[in-house]
Amino acid sequence: MARISLVSPLGPLTLREERGALASLTWEGPANGFGREAAPTSPLLAAAKDQLEAYFTGRLDRFDLPLAPAGTRFQRSVWELLAEVPYGATDSYGSLARRLRTAPRAVGAACARNPIPIVIPCHRVLGAGERLGGYSGRGGLETKRFLLRLEGTSAP
Repeated sequence: MARISLVSPLGPLTLREERGALASLTWEGPANGFGREAAPTSPLLAAAKDQLEAYFTGRLDRFDLPLAPAGTRFQRSVWELLAEVPYGATDSYGSLARRLRTAPRAVGAACARNPIPIVIPCHRVLGAGERLGGYSGRGGLETKRFLLRLEGTSAP
């Protein structure tokens, strides 16, 4: 699996490609391979890196990358809905759950397993009463607040 690493305002990130699509985005540092390429990078990974850098500098509000997140059918259905939440907007676990005819906790569990955070914007999902809820990326709720503020959303 080809990979590429980049430095972001959230710390080092590593992107992995599988079969011509972005498969994962992880927070990684020197202890777990940051900065060492396991395989030659690809045009897709170079584009993904460029798009993330543009996102973090406010020059990109929509990613245009082929995605291949590994997960169950239900998880993928949640991630597809997340991808529809526009930049600068939020949705709620309850609203997404109603659309999928499931429970908000199930939506939250799928969000927690999102293998391509930021690109699949699970940070745009809030709890009841516009509470932040949770965030599984490194930094937890502070990272979620950072991403929402970056997008111009007033973070609770």
